[in-house]
Amino acid sequence: MKIYLTAIIKTKEEHRTEVLEVLQNMVKETQKEEANELYALHQGIEDKNQFVFYEIWKSEEGLALHNQQSYIQAFGGLADEKLQEKPQIYLTEII
Repeated sequence: MKIYLTAIIKTKEEHRTEVLEVLQNMVKETQKEEANELYALHQGIEDKNQFVFYEIWKSEEGLALHNQQSYIQAFGGLADEKLQEKPQIYLTEII
């Protein structure tokens, strides 16, 4: 079963450039993963500190493997210090 994931990330303004670089690296690396079908990063128009990922995964197992990658773990290390709040993650399926 495919997994559709939306993640909303709100960075602190003073860390926006640094966080954006990490997010863009995540896109570059994730698009190489076999289980990934789509990994798109969006930036808010009204709030430039808001980033939204829209992702499509071939399986739960593929998403689980993705979450173990070093570039995803590196992002997790930024969360407490550089983000306004914990990222909001929504897992969905088409109905």
